[in-house]
Amino acid sequence: MAVCVIGIDIGSAFSKGIIMCDQKVVGSYVMPSGGNYKLTADKVKEELLSNSSLSSKDIVYTVATGYGAKSVTFADYVVTDISCHSRGIFYLFPSVRTIVDVGDLFSKAFRINEKGNSLTFLLSGKCAGGCARVLQRIAKVLQIKLDEIGELSLRSRKRIDFNTGCAVFAETEAVSRIAEGASKEDLLAGIHRALAAQINSLTERVGVERDYALVGGGARDLGLVKAVEEITGFEIVVPEEPHMTAALGAAIIAREKVKSA
Repeated sequence: MAVCVIGIDIGSAFSKGIIMCDQKVVGSYVMPSGGNYKLTADKVKEELLSNSSLSSKDIVYTVATGYGAKSVTFADYVVTDISCHSRGIFYLFPSVRTIVDVGDLFSKAFRINEKGNSLTFLLSGKCAGGCARVLQRIAKVLQIKLDEIGELSLRSRKRIDFNTGCAVFAETEAVSRIAEGASKEDLLAGIHRALAAQINSLTERVGVERDYALVGGGARDLGLVKAVEEITGFEIVVPEEPHMTAALGAAIIAREKVKSA
């Protein structure tokens, strides 16, 4: 009989869950986190089980991670998101040694060893200009959907460089540039460049060792990935579902807990 486990990542903006049976992912689910993390965690589990045609009694272990991990009342174990991202990326790309999680509240840069264990990490400051939140703010200013900004920025012909790394000042500057006739494409290319510069500063401090991967919601933005590649000068590894790597890592850790019991 297959051994099934759950990895659940309760992020500040979105919550993600994965079910693994033996070594195979059999189900996944994503939803906005909302204001009640406990209810969100329960909903993620409910949807995971329903989509996988499983019941609670089929799950032998659950590991929780993320901003609201302590609200997952059914979890057997809580692990840091850095450890979970590390294990998730190592499972997908064993050659990766440097990882940046571009999250909603913070960006995190960390290095892992040849076993997928985290060695050292740094967290961005509290300013939203250093994480994916700045992308949401600019999308709102430009009145476009968040999932459209990556492709739009790739059409830029003359990137507009922002004079600040602060999200609040960037909003004000974006409004001024629009009034001056700047295109949305050029503005987005500029904000991607500004965020990429902050990410690069973080990784330089932690020490870049290739291969280098971007994860988290911000890594779904093709324009941001391109901007990071332009600054670093080499190709960046991005999982097919970069927002799911912490949940995947949590499921992997859950499986290991069962095997070692």
